[in-house]
Amino acid sequence: MTNYKHLHYFWMVAKSGGLLRASEQLHASQQTLSGQIKLLEERLGKPLFQKRGRKLELTEAGKTVFSYADEIFSLGAEMEQALRTENQPGRAIEFRVGVADALPKAIAYRLLEPAMRLPSPVRIVCREWKLDSLMAELATHRLDLVIADSPIPSGLSVKAYNHKLGRSGQSFFAAPSLAERCLGAFPTMLTGMPMLMHSEDSDVQKQLNRWLEHEHIYPEVVGVFDDSALLKAFGREGQGVFAAPTVLEAEIVKQFDVRVLGRTAAVWQEFYAISIERRITHPCVLAICNAARGALFASP
Repeated sequence: MTNYKHLHYFWMVAKSGGLLRASEQLHASQQTLSGQIKLLEERLGKPLFQKRGRKLELTEAGKTVFSYADEIFSLGAEMEQALRTENQPGRAIEFRVGVADALPKAIAYRLLEPAMRLPSPVRIVCREWKLDSLMAELATHRLDLVIADSPIPSGLSVKAYNHKLGRSGQSFFAAPSLAERCLGAFPTMLTGMPMLMHSEDSDVQKQLNRWLEHEHIYPEVVGVFDDSALLKAFGREGQGVFAAPTVLEAEIVKQFDVRVLGRTAAVWQEFYAISIERRITHPCVLAICNAARGALFASP
C-alpha cells in the first residue's frame, strides 16, 4: 500500500513550491523530505518531480498523484473538523481562525463575534498574520478559517474556497475642528485638505487614489500609515481627514469623536471567509457567514 506519510510530504512540497518552505511548515529537514519522496517515487515506479534550474516542477505523473493527494487530505481535514465540532455536553468547540493583518480589527471582531454566540460553548484561537502565511496554515489544517479583505491570492497552490461575506464602501471622517474648515459639498471639499492615507500596497488605497484623480480632487497628503488604528488616532487629533469602511461609520464616530464628511461606494472593500470546505459545515463558520450576509453587510 502507499505510505500516506510519504504522500503527505510529497503533497506539502508540491503545494508550497519547494523543499525549503515545506520543511519549515513541517518542521522536518529538507533531506528527510527528499528521502521520503524518493521512497514514494520508488513505490509508484515513476518520478514525481523534475528539476528546472533551482526549482522543482511536477511531472505528468506528479500532477496526477497531486490531484488524488489533494482530495485525500482535504477529506481527512473535513473528517477531523466533523469530529472536533461534534456536540459533546460541556465540551467547547475549538475554533481556530486566522485574521489577515490588513483587515481592520473592528471588522474582524464584528465578523467573528457571532461564533461566540452559538448555543454550544466555543473556544476561539485567533492568529493574525500575512495572508499567504495564513493560507499555508490553513492548508496544513492548523486553521479552520481565514478572514481576509481579499480572495485567495493567485499563484498559491492551496485547495481552498472563497466564501464572500460582503462589501463596504468608504466614509470620510474628520475631527470637529478640521471638519469646520471643509467648505462646499462633498467630495470637492476635500481639495487642499490635509489627508491621512494607507500605505500604497493597500488595495483600497489604490482605489482611493484613482477615485480622487477621477473626481479631480487633490488633497494634501500629510501622513501615510501601515496601521489603520494609528491612522485613526492621528485623525482623532485633527491631523487630517481619513477614510474607513462605511459599515463601521457609527462605531468610528463614537469611538474617535469625529464627524462624517461624506461617503462613496466607488471605493470599496470586500471581505471573505476562506476555508478548505466547499460546502460549509463548521458551526462557527456558518454563524459568521450567515450573520455577515444577513446583517453586517446587508443592503440597506
